[in-house]
Amino acid sequence: MSARILIVEDEPRIADFLVRGLTEEGYQVEHAADGRAGGIALASGVWDLVLLDWWLPVEDGISLLRRFRQQNRTTPVLFLSARDAIAQRVEGLDAGADDYLTKPFAFEELLARVRALLRRPSQATPLELEYAGVKVDLAAQKAYREGQLLDLTGKEFQLLTLLLRHPGTILSRTRIFDAVWGEQYDGLSNTLEVHVKELRRKLETQGPRIIHTHRGRGYALDAQHADHSAGEE
Repeated sequence: MSARILIVEDEPRIADFLVRGLTEEGYQVEHAADGRAGGIALASGVWDLVLLDWWLPVEDGISLLRRFRQQNRTTPVLFLSARDAIAQRVEGLDAGADDYLTKPFAFEELLARVRALLRRPSQATPLELEYAGVKVDLAAQKAYREGQLLDLTGKEFQLLTLLLRHPGTILSRTRIFDAVWGEQYDGLSNTLEVHVKELRRKLETQGPRIIHTHRGRGYALDAQHADHSAGEE
């Protein structure tokens, strides 16, 4: 099976050049045209390699990369940028990039770097995540509990995936909002609470409560402990 490559690039000419060139080389290629689309693809997809532009609309590449690494994702990332100062290269690598290529670049050099990154020992994200009877199939974008398919929205799927990556860990509202919505939590919006409530409802059709509220701290996926919400929805 050929490697899956995600390209996050907003410049249409460059994106088309990369998509066509890498597809012709036999890779499976998908493209996200801005920071929001890139964040969604990074959070919910299974990739062997990511080509990531620095300057993007909505959210820049550095922010996307840092959040991606905070989620313990080890997929190789090749930064593409017109910024060629040493300090900027260092910033990109320190943020979690595995390699850095300055625009404009020769396609032959890009291919060589792609091959080198794909040859590294695999630490690929698993295709499935499972905990206490709850499973998500990242490749198929489907979720199950006790073998029963759950009808989840895109955000509910991303939320469940995030919780499954950290079972038993209390995730703050700020961290969840940043990872799932790509936005800073303002402390006022009830968007997260609404999505948690609906995700719980769908999960609990097949079993007991597994997403628990820790008042003032956040949420945790935990099959072992009682809810700490004190009646909170």
